[in-house]
Amino acid sequence: MDQLIVIERAVEALKPFGIEALEVAKPESAMRAGVDAWLRMGKGREQVDYAAVVQRKLTPATLGAASMRLEHIANAADCPTLLLTDYLTPPMAEKLHARKQQFADTAGNAYLDAPGLLVYVMGRKLQGHATAPAAGKAHTLTGLKVMFALLCDPELADAPQRAIAAAAGVALGAIPAVMADMQQNGHLLVQGKRRRLNANKRLLDEWALAYARRLRAKTLQAIYTVTDFEGWKTWPLDLREVLWGAEPAADLLVNYLRPGVLTLYAGKIPPRLLVEKKMKLASGARPDDRTIEWRKPFWGKVPVAARPDTVHPVLVYADLLATGDARCMETAQLVYDEYLARLLPAA
Repeated sequence: MDQLIVIERAVEALKPFGIEALEVAKPESAMRAGVDAWLRMGKGREQVDYAAVVQRKLTPATLGAASMRLEHIANAADCPTLLLTDYLTPPMAEKLHARKQQFADTAGNAYLDAPGLLVYVMGRKLQGHATAPAAGKAHTLTGLKVMFALLCDPELADAPQRAIAAAAGVALGAIPAVMADMQQNGHLLVQGKRRRLNANKRLLDEWALAYARRLRAKTLQAIYTVTDFEGWKTWPLDLREVLWGAEPAADLLVNYLRPGVLTLYAGKIPPRLLVEKKMKLASGARPDDRTIEWRKPFWGKVPVAARPDTVHPVLVYADLLATGDARCMETAQLVYDEYLARLLPAA
């Protein structure tokens, strides 16, 4: 299902509740914010305007980035957002309800809470199977690496394509298609021979969402149990080989979050660290509290920002959102405010 079909079917599924929806022209603020449709909904004379946003295949890993995007759109459009999607499982519906995020899916699951509207339905099953949307070149694995390099260094957009490929760690031949797709989506502005990244928080959140869906799982190499968990700040790391990411990086950057999981980005874990900290492979495929996750870097020569012992704040932000944890999401906002707002403004 493409976006239009998701909107049409989600609206149709609301009719048994007596709710009618009319798509009206988007205000200029909504167009700038990336709203997919402006819906006027209600029963009879009671009508409410919603900034509708289509989000496909919502999962726990993408919930944080999706929520951040919806919050940004609500603020920019000055209107409550309505998440429209193909299908929400009961646990995902409960999470959205707990966050007071209104939603409707094509199966008839919905949460609406506005003057004249109060609907909360979950547990309805989707008839048939939704087809996953095809990824544009900018949202392929290669495209996500290129976008990451550009988010870390927006001025790179006007550099020779060879430099962009080196920063992203991808083949030179892949760059033209990715750049063309970004231009078509409005993320890359081209005038004559000059290129400029349309650098803003909307692009950051879109990348974080796609990263959580397509790329992040591929970076995880192993999960370890470790001794001296509390003393992680004193670990002897060779910063040419190993960098802190996610929760420990956020602690170093904004001193707000006490890590429950330690994330290291490295081509390989140094043998000395394995021995000194008595690191042992953990059972299970997901990190639990007081474990260390080893993730492999996916970039090339992106600039080191903020601190020499952490990955770039763009990645710290995205990794925190991908946990889906409320405290991590609060911390992600702090990282954005302190290190990314000037580079990627919300406006």
